[in-house]
Amino acid sequence: MNKTLLWILAVLITVSGAYYTRKTGPTKPVTGTVSLENEEIRYQLIRSYNQPEDAPVKIKVKNENISGSIVYKRTPSNDSWTEEELVRSNGYLTAYIPQQPPAGKVMYQIMLKAENEKVKLTENPIVIRFRGDVPAWAMIPHILFMFAAMLLSTRAGLAAIFKEKTYTFTILTLLTLVAGGLIFGPIVQKFAFGDYWTGWPFGTDLTDNKTALAVLFWAWAMVKVYKNKYHRGWVFVAAVVLLLIYMIPHSLMGSEIDFTQQ
Repeated sequence: MNKTLLWILAVLITVSGAYYTRKTGPTKPVTGTVSLENEEIRYQLIRSYNQPEDAPVKIKVKNENISGSIVYKRTPSNDSWTEEELVRSNGYLTAYIPQQPPAGKVMYQIMLKAENEKVKLTENPIVIRFRGDVPAWAMIPHILFMFAAMLLSTRAGLAAIFKEKTYTFTILTLLTLVAGGLIFGPIVQKFAFGDYWTGWPFGTDLTDNKTALAVLFWAWAMVKVYKNKYHRGWVFVAAVVLLLIYMIPHSLMGSEIDFTQQ
C-alpha cells in the first residue's frame, strides 16, 4: 500500500482512539437534561477541578420559582452527608464543593425543586477529584509525546502488516513512549496528585500500570527488531497492545486519598 495512505490511516486510527479515550474518561463532565415546571434544564456536572479554590457547580435555570440543594461528602470516608441550598445568581443556581488536597475526592448529588415537584439531576452521586495545577512545560510535552507514541506505534503496526521495514518505527515509538510515559508522565503526576508513581508495586493506578506494560511490550519488540529490521510479529503485537491500552479510559482507578485512614 502507498506510504502516504498508511500515514493517513495511522493518523485516523490515532485521532479516533484519542477521541474515544477523552469521551469515556472518568474526568469528563456528566451532562444531561431534566424537565421541571415546564422548563427543560440542561446541566454539566464537573468531575475534576484544580486547586486551590472550591469547585463551582453551576446550573442555568431561568424560572425563579425553581430552587435546589446539594448534598456532598468526601469519598472514601466515614463522613456524614452535608446539605446546602443552591445560591441563585445571574440566572444560575450555584453550589461550591469544598476544595480538597491533591487526589482528594468528593461525592455529590444535586436536587432541583419547585412548588410541587422535585427532581434529582443524576440517579447516583457524581464524584469529583481535585488536582494540583500542572505547568505547561510539563503537560504539553507529556501530551505531545504520548500522542506521537500512539501515532508511531500504529504506523509500526501497519508497517508490520504490509511488510515494510519496522526498525525505525520501533525505535521512535519506544523513545516517545518512554519520554511521554516514564519521564514527563511522573512529573505531571507529581504536580497533579503529589506522587511520581502510583502504579505497581506502590499502588493500583491504572494509567501508570498500562504505561509500564506498553513500555515492556515495545522494549521486547525493540530486542526482536534489533536482530531483524523487518521483524513483524512482536511489532504487530506491541502495536495492538498499545492501541487496546489507549482504549482504557484515562485516569481510571487513579490516585485518591483514603479519608477513612485519616
